[in-house]
Order: sequence, then structure tokens, then C-alpha cells
Amino acid sequence: MTIPPRLLRVIFNLWPPFFGTGISVRRISADFHEIDVEARLRWYNRNIVGTHFGGNLFAMTDPFYMTMLMGILGPDYVVWDKDAAIEFVKPGRGTVTARFRLTPDQVAAVREAAAGGEKVLPQYVVELTDPAGDVVARVRKTLYIRLKSGHRNAPRLAA
Repeated sequence: MTIPPRLLRVIFNLWPPFFGTGISVRRISADFHEIDVEARLRWYNRNIVGTHFGGNLFAMTDPFYMTMLMGILGPDYVVWDKDAAIEFVKPGRGTVTARFRLTPDQVAAVREAAAGGEKVLPQYVVELTDPAGDVVARVRKTLYIRLKSGHRNAPRLAA
């Protein structure tokens, strides 16, 4: 990823699918290992019973693990979202927050698994919480990661 985290945060916050639905990226760490996102409950992102619209909750989790790994791994890797699922735990009221985190060990595991050019399908879970800290929803994301062919480990010859 060639876009610096501070500029990327501004771009995300001006991006119509987020700006138009009240989703706000609050922070992207300089090393791309942490991203904080929130959605305030507004008249235009409520469902029929007055709580957060489920599609909005799902949207606030969409690109972030992919973005983080693109920023961490760099241009030598192909990184895509492959699959996602959401579990609604309780109605979302007030401001809902998602805190995305990747540890150095998680990143190292991806690098190691992808070193020979194999596809890697890591799964990550993010919890969306309300102002009291209660879990509103849980989203499981599966990514597709592969080291580009020109950067793979060369095959070892037998001695």
C-alpha cells in the first residue's frame, strides 16, 4: 500500500459508502496493525425498529483487514477479501465501534505460510461493541493472500 495511513483515513472518511452512512474511520496506526472505526446511530442508518441497520454494521467492517494486510505486507503480495459472515448478537444503539487488530505473530504466520507461493486463507474476527462495551455483532473475515510469483522462495535442489 503506497498511501500513508493518515491520508488513507481521510480518503475512507470521504468515500461515499462510509460518508453517506455515518461510518467514520477514527484511527489507522502508522504500521497498519490497528484500525478503529465507528458508526453513530442516525436517522438515515436506522432500521424499522430504531436500531443500527445490519447492512451498515456489516459495511463498517468490509475493507479493513484487507487494507491492513496490504499496508503491512506491501506490493509483493496479492491480498483480497474472500469471504465474510456476520453474527448479530444484540440490537445496536448509540455509537458502535469496531477495533481491528493484527499482531506481529499473525503477520509472521501469513508470511511464512505464503513464502513458497501457496495461497493462504487466514480468518480474522472483529467484534462491534456499543457504548457500554457489549458486543452487538461479530464479523468473521476470510482473506486470500498469495506472494506474487517473482518474490517466491526458489525451489531447493537436493544435494
